[in-house]
Amino acid sequence: MSDAPSRRLAWKEGAIEGAGKLLGLQDDELIHSIDALPADHDRDQDLLEVVRSDRHFFVRQEAAKRIRNADLLKEHSGDRHIGQILVRGMTRAEDRAYLEKLVAETRHLEVRKAAEAQLRLVAGLTAKTP
Repeated sequence: MSDAPSRRLAWKEGAIEGAGKLLGLQDDELIHSIDALPADHDRDQDLLEVVRSDRHFFVRQEAAKRIRNADLLKEHSGDRHIGQILVRGMTRAEDRAYLEKLVAETRHLEVRKAAEAQLRLVAGLTAKTP
């Protein structure tokens, strides 16, 4: 076993005092609130606050999944947990260059695999468009 320090950041459980509405909730309440958002919600900025936080990756992923404007997640493409969510929302032909860049530059296998799968999907959608 290696004595090298872990590159993983520590996560914090529970409410963050003085934080925004969502981050002020305990984990189970936070996840429930995220899941309960309607499809046409206007809470992307609140969800982005969760994504940027040091909450557990599962909580951050759940928030990322519900962000309606996928462009807001681009600044988090280097985060393997958020990067996977980001690429799954990219389906336009214009996203191809960004996905190719992620495949070439990411150091996370999970992000690379998700980006490669999304590139195949985009290629299929482009081929079907008249």
